[in-house]
Amino acid sequence: MLHPEAKWRIQTPDADVTKELEARTGLSPVASRFLAQRGITGEEEVERFLNADVTQLHDPMQMKDMKKAVDRLHKAIEAGERILVYGDYDADGVTSTTVMYETLISLGAEAGWYVPDRFTEGYGPNEGAFRRAAEEGTRVIVTVDTGISAVHEADVAKELGIDLIITDHHEPPPQIPDGYAVINPKQADCGYPFDELAGVGVAWKCSQALTGTFPEQYLDLAAVGTIADLVPLEEENRVLAALGLKRLNSVMRPGLKALLKEAGADGDEVDEETVGFRIGPRLNAAGRLERADPAVQLLLSKDPEESQQLASMIDQMNRERQEIVRAITEEAIEEVEAQDGDPEVIVVGREGWNPGVIGIVASRLVETYYRPAIVLSLQPEAGKAKGSARSIEGFNMFESLSSMRELLPHFGGHAMAAGLTMELEHVDELRSRLCEIAAATMEAEDWVRKLDVDLPVGVEEISVETIRDLSRMAPFGIGNPAPKILIEQAVVETAKQIGSGRDHLKLTLTTSGHDHALDVIAFRMGEKHAQISPLARLSVVGKLSINEWNGRIKPQLIAEDMRVDERQIFDFRGSRRLKEIPGPKNALVFQEDTDTGSIPDSWSVLRPEDIDDSVTSLLFYDVPSTMEELSDVLVRAGNLERIDCVFQHDDNYFFTPLPNRDQFKWFYALVKKRGRFEMQHKEKLAEHKGWSVQTVSLICQVFSELEFVKIDNGVLTPAETPSKRKLEEAPTYKKYQQKSRIQQELCYSTFRSLVKTLDSLGNTRTPVDAGAQ
Repeated sequence: MLHPEAKWRIQTPDADVTKELEARTGLSPVASRFLAQRGITGEEEVERFLNADVTQLHDPMQMKDMKKAVDRLHKAIEAGERILVYGDYDADGVTSTTVMYETLISLGAEAGWYVPDRFTEGYGPNEGAFRRAAEEGTRVIVTVDTGISAVHEADVAKELGIDLIITDHHEPPPQIPDGYAVINPKQADCGYPFDELAGVGVAWKCSQALTGTFPEQYLDLAAVGTIADLVPLEEENRVLAALGLKRLNSVMRPGLKALLKEAGADGDEVDEETVGFRIGPRLNAAGRLERADPAVQLLLSKDPEESQQLASMIDQMNRERQEIVRAITEEAIEEVEAQDGDPEVIVVGREGWNPGVIGIVASRLVETYYRPAIVLSLQPEAGKAKGSARSIEGFNMFESLSSMRELLPHFGGHAMAAGLTMELEHVDELRSRLCEIAAATMEAEDWVRKLDVDLPVGVEEISVETIRDLSRMAPFGIGNPAPKILIEQAVVETAKQIGSGRDHLKLTLTTSGHDHALDVIAFRMGEKHAQISPLARLSVVGKLSINEWNGRIKPQLIAEDMRVDERQIFDFRGSRRLKEIPGPKNALVFQEDTDTGSIPDSWSVLRPEDIDDSVTSLLFYDVPSTMEELSDVLVRAGNLERIDCVFQHDDNYFFTPLPNRDQFKWFYALVKKRGRFEMQHKEKLAEHKGWSVQTVSLICQVFSELEFVKIDNGVLTPAETPSKRKLEEAPTYKKYQQKSRIQQELCYSTFRSLVKTLDSLGNTRTPVDAGAQ
């Protein structure tokens, strides 16, 4: 067996609904199944999903305080008042800043932009920045992607005579800041129909309201910020992402073009993965390591040469960020491993950890341990700790942290992620209280990693056309994840490790008749190569993609998890390098006189009498005396998941066949005629007849056991009145016959025959209940 890394939650779309969708839309069965699984079945609903357009966007003036903000900004523009756009340092923040700043400039505003320094100023609006803005003559501050928690800063703005307009999308705290206007669709008294916009989505809607037009020129930024911020790609977010990706592929601003060139994706079609894995992390990198200003400058730049310089700088920052994340993650894992027990919530911290990347590290800890995690950057000189939290399904991080606001003067976020600042002295209490909440609210199954499977699909159903049909469901992301395909019980035609470190796995899966084949790439699963038997029937979950190489286009599956539901048998017969067999192992030794010196010290050496149903893996080291002995072991080890076959032996019975009946008859006639045979002449007789000496000795031993002859002092003489007996009655003949059969079936058979033999001896391989997985 090969156990999966996660519990698979398999969806089964209604077959009748799927067929109706297939007939109505002309989509492939797989794509129709996708729509049915997502509950997108109505005619209008399907049309809206497949063809996102501007008609699906809402009137921005429906947002609370939007008209008030627009009127104030127009008044400021007409009066020549200085306006400051105050942003955030992540990808959503810098795209929001760019959208709002460019909109104001296009309207003739005297405007500037400002993004705080993560390390010296922290997250969100701060008093110092507001006071400096006032000194520079700023009359209006517009926050983007931030500000909903800035209660104190709103009061400071009033004191300074600045009108503060807050535009944000984060969860509102109990007390809303007293700003001139507060635009956030998540506010309880905001009647806007969609409350899941990203910060850049809110900024784009403000641009739409300010200009009274459809600001197509900012759709690219809206898509980048929306996708990078991991908001649900549903309704308006889906429209903004889809239209923005189209613009990115037709009219690309110089900064993004230069950034993609640095990322090695210049000229490629830009999709949500390009944004999520190439653009977003690089825009984030600037604010994680230093100030985010270069990211905003890159997006604003109209000069290709300047853009390339900025892109190169940002790409280098991203490389540094990756190395810092790797080092801190290793240290964080050391911290976790050093803790006593298995805490429900991981809270670790060290002095010197870069606060700009600890959110990524927290995500890595969640991936490694499947526990909610908070990673803290400790600042002993200030007595503070800055932290980032990431959670798992079933544990609401925002609600849990909200219950201890007295420990957290600054925090914000949502159910799955949060940022916080706290006093060092409260860290232990935070850890303790979070663990108590988790222990009280989480069920046993909540601690098991989940993998939602959208579509069970047969290998024969997968084609390039199928994948292109599924691509119409894009863009994929939170709320509309790319479909995870399940292929069940496929035949593994080939399996090999790939990559310079042999740490990836490439498989070819086929149908039982080998009529259809599908390539599977399993990144970072190279070790599973030794866990998949050549005859295994493999079930795999992953995402479909199109592989274009050397002019050939073919479908492939990028694996996320895999399992084998039956006991597996592995063939190591003839191998003397036992250390190459993956361990740890239980080596079963049948014979008392078998030399076990080559068995690694880390293995357990078992005898047949040690075997019961608690044993889940066995390595058959030598051959049994009888097939019945082997059968008994297999029956008693009823929960075996893996068998490794070595079947080491010294005496070779299979390749030294038993003498035939003519040989026995000839030798007996010789003894009868001569009346005696001296055993010392075995070599001469063997040479004369072209037999082996072993054949002569065996004949003599069998005749002696059947009492056809007597052997005394090396002289063999015939019995006077021998009884009529069969050769098979002689123990030596029977043993030789049995040993030859055992070696034939266990040592020298084909692998397929060996599997069949072991299966028959142990009844059948024990399947795992797939639903329990």
